[in-house]
Parts: sequence; structure tokens; C-alpha cells
Amino acid sequence: MIAILQWTTLAVCALAAVARVPSALRGENRSLFAVYLLLTVAILLSIDAPYVAIDQALGGLNLANVVLRFIVFGAIFALGLRIARGFGAEDALRFLTGPVGIAVAAAASVAVVVSFLMMDTAGSSAGLVEVHAKSARNAVLVEYYGAAGRLYPAYVMLALLPAMLRTVGSRLPGLVRVGAALLAVGSVAITLSLLFPVIPASLAYLRFVINYTAILCIIVGLATFWLSKALAMRTREMETDATG
Repeated sequence: MIAILQWTTLAVCALAAVARVPSALRGENRSLFAVYLLLTVAILLSIDAPYVAIDQALGGLNLANVVLRFIVFGAIFALGLRIARGFGAEDALRFLTGPVGIAVAAAASVAVVVSFLMMDTAGSSAGLVEVHAKSARNAVLVEYYGAAGRLYPAYVMLALLPAMLRTVGSRLPGLVRVGAALLAVGSVAITLSLLFPVIPASLAYLRFVINYTAILCIIVGLATFWLSKALAMRTREMETDATG
């Protein structure tokens, strides 16, 4: 089930990225294409087989996991800017680009690097499962490392949540409100990921469900915004042709 969820999410994200290539080549919405592309790479690095192959090429020290963390940071930041500007959410924009946002990003980045360097990371392992099992010290450090990696994405999505909730309750087109609702669900899911350390081993599958629910909601939510815009443009063109 988990493998199906992973590969399905990868396929959806990759298709969304491919669909944005023509407009990106025309110079339109390149930031949205970048978000989809970064998310596709991040999802690829979260799947066992491609992760191991890529990490082995990097030396087998799980550097691919650090790369994954910073790709997610970049994708989430680009996504946050795109949404905040698109919806005129000045409050969210201040949280992302102001002193607090910069401080959170810096603190999360330092915590990721420091906790990684303190671990015995030899031996490629997706999700650092084998690294976690090496020792009690490693197990604790992996939890700190994971928490640091989830901190900034949760911060960004929480900053966007008020704007998404305002949009859901607005009179904007239905597809826009649906997209906002999906992003709101994604925001909540990413925030819930901060609770991963307290999830018992018997319910470990919930980590995958929460992670991929968040990713799918974000991907489909963005696609819904794009579809709404495309339909609105098509409607205007038909009205222009009818009156011309």
C-alpha cells in the first residue's frame, strides 16, 4: 500500500510538471513549474530504490537525504511565495520573507546539518531507517534530524493557512475555493507531521499517509488553481469571439 501511494504521488507530480513545460518555455508561470519539478525530485528521493541508487552515487553516506531536505525547503518556499502573492496575502508574505521567516529557515537548516553530522550515516537507507537502528544515540539524532526537516515546511504552510481559509469562505470561483481547501488540508497534514516522534511504531504507516496526503493535496490544489485560470481564459476568449 505504501509503495503504491509513493509511486502514485510521484506519477501525479511528474505529470503535473510535464504539463507545465509548454507554458514554462513561453516564460509563463515558471515558478509553478519549478515547484512541481522540485516536488517530483523530492518524492523520487523518498522512494527506496531510486534513493539508494542516487545515494550510492554520492558516496553511500545518506547525503541524498540532506539534499532531499533542502529541495523540500526550496520547493515549499517557492510555493509559499507563489500563493501569498497570487492571493494578495500580505500577512503570509511578511511571515515568509520577514525576519521571523528568515530566522526559522536558518534555524531549521542549521539543525538539519548539525544533527546529520552528529550521526553515523554510513550505508544508504531511504528514510534513514537503518541509520536509526544502528544505536540508541543514532535513533535520537534521527528523530531530531527529522523534526528539523519538518519544521520549516510546517511554518510556511501555517503562514499560508489563514489566506486559504479566507479563500474557501469567499465568493471566488468554485475551483479556486476547492484548490484553497486542498491546500488547507495539506497545511494541516504537514503540521501534523511535527507529531511524528510521538507516533508509536505500530502506527508508523501513519507517517507515510500524512506525508503523502500533504503532497497530493498540494499538487492537486495547485493544479486546480491552474485549471480554474485556464477555464476562465477560455470563457473570455469565447465571449470575445461571440461579440466580435
